[in-house]
Amino acid sequence: MFDFSNKNILVTGGTGGIGRAIAALFDQFKGNVIVTNSKLADFKYTEDIITLLNELPNIDICVNCAGINVINELHNIKEEDFDDIMHVNVKAPFLISKHVAEHMKKQKNGKIVNVSSIWGDKTISGRLCYTTSKSALIGMTKTLAVELAKYNIQVNTISPGFTNTKLTRSILSKDQINELVSKVPMGRMADPIEIARIVMFLCSKQNTYITGQNIIVDGGFSIT
Repeated sequence: MFDFSNKNILVTGGTGGIGRAIAALFDQFKGNVIVTNSKLADFKYTEDIITLLNELPNIDICVNCAGINVINELHNIKEEDFDDIMHVNVKAPFLISKHVAEHMKKQKNGKIVNVSSIWGDKTISGRLCYTTSKSALIGMTKTLAVELAKYNIQVNTISPGFTNTKLTRSILSKDQINELVSKVPMGRMADPIEIARIVMFLCSKQNTYITGQNIIVDGGFSIT
């Protein structure tokens, strides 16, 4: 069903749980996968990101998966934490998308998928920075989809719910995870491969008309 032969595929955050699953699946279907860890998105200066991007081959498919999170309520949020989250979760995908889109425009074809979160659509206490960043990413996706459609470039967002990753386990206690999972109709967290399969479809030849969408993959959590 999927064949990514002769496609250069950039997966940022490709060493994390969801990113690793995405990169592995692209590799399984013969893609030339270029994986970066959070350091690509974590550069403090725009020129550092651009320098690294200029060293990469032309990108046919881009998955912006790198992201960071700090949980704090408003009165405890440090301005530097807010800035860091905006830089990694919003500015880096903007810069990367701007760069890769130039090649995609020339070849009149391309796929960009931004990995957001259910917290870009919903929120709870302590998620101010993260929700702000992921909501911005969804908005960015919609506008990019409109602007790039004339070049046959499709841009979509996928918003995972609670997913069994190192990041999830590092920011939430076992009791907190159990409490959240109890609210998921399907009664469990997602496995990263379940997120990766949706990304595969969005980036495949089978997807010819879906663009500008935010696809929520959360086991029914957001509809309860």
